[in-house]
Amino acid sequence: MLNALSALISPYYYNALVLLAAYFFILSLANHYEMWRFTHGPEIFDGPLVSVLIPARNEEKNIEKCLNSLINQHYKNYEILVLDDNSTDNTKIILDRIASDNTNVKVFSGKPLPEDWFGKPYALQQLSAHAKGDILIFTDADTIHSPASISWAVTNMDYLKTDMISGYIGQIFISFGEIITVPLMFFLIGFVIPLFLNRFTKLSCFSAAIGQFIVIRHDVFNAIGRCESFRNKTIEDIYMSRIVKKKGYSTSFLNISEYVFCRMYDSHHSAIEGIGKNTFNFLGKNTLVIFLCIICVIFFLFFPMPLLIGCIITNSPWTLHILFVNILYTLTWLFMFLGLRLNWWYGFLWPLFFLNLVYMAAWSWFRTISGKGFIWKDRKVN
Repeated sequence: MLNALSALISPYYYNALVLLAAYFFILSLANHYEMWRFTHGPEIFDGPLVSVLIPARNEEKNIEKCLNSLINQHYKNYEILVLDDNSTDNTKIILDRIASDNTNVKVFSGKPLPEDWFGKPYALQQLSAHAKGDILIFTDADTIHSPASISWAVTNMDYLKTDMISGYIGQIFISFGEIITVPLMFFLIGFVIPLFLNRFTKLSCFSAAIGQFIVIRHDVFNAIGRCESFRNKTIEDIYMSRIVKKKGYSTSFLNISEYVFCRMYDSHHSAIEGIGKNTFNFLGKNTLVIFLCIICVIFFLFFPMPLLIGCIITNSPWTLHILFVNILYTLTWLFMFLGLRLNWWYGFLWPLFFLNLVYMAAWSWFRTISGKGFIWKDRKVN
């Protein structure tokens, strides 16, 4: 009975795997080509006033390096606004010291967090009220910027005639836990969103953003209601890009890996906590959807590697099919890492990426459904 069922299902399953692997490989190459084709190097070094907005909560380890990298930019006309978001460490002391030595750095103290707001959207809302620039750059306190990062932003806004830009910055991995967790961010353009459709359709689902570096026209930001519409979202970056698109404005997703860098997390636990808090939220907090996604990830993304081993051991007639699938999955990740200027050999770890994704999705669902939520920056997030 089992052999008959297996014989019936196998042709559909293995052929589906081949088609999916080919699609993911082509999609990844197309997306990297899209980013490469439309990404311009920094060429404009003077122009409209740019406001760089940095929310900082308990960032005593990072904020000085971030600000030092922004103080001496090649671009001439910019201001740096930092919000101390009720930090309980030495962040405010460090900020005041840096601001006293640099006139273009302005420090503000955050107001108490309202019940219907999440921390980062509220911090950006407060910062934007003080910004005078025609262009806003939202960036995280743990980022490090090359001297050309602001020039890069202005150049691409001007050349592309776009209203909002985001993309992948350069990621720094040190621990093994980071290596198998943070690259799940790349899943977006490798397996989900065809970026070229963002240029041809008004559908907001084809827009994307990464909150580590977002560039947006000030008037557009005001037109979408600033952060009001995503005030209680953990993935405020994704929602911002979707709302910008929905309102009829244009968005671009580019490769920023040469100009801005970040080590997001310092351990596997912190990486799971940081990315996991967004996973269930990204899927609309829909239990059915997240469990269907988990099943699909297990059977169509993780399973090909152990299945290849099983096929070789049993001398299965489908061995060549599954070998081809594994080669395409590996190449997809290899080219992804090469395109983002990261170690190519990380691409061979893709089964661990997907296994980690299953764990993170289940963990995100459990923490949300149980009401335990997530502790992030010493705040509880549900």
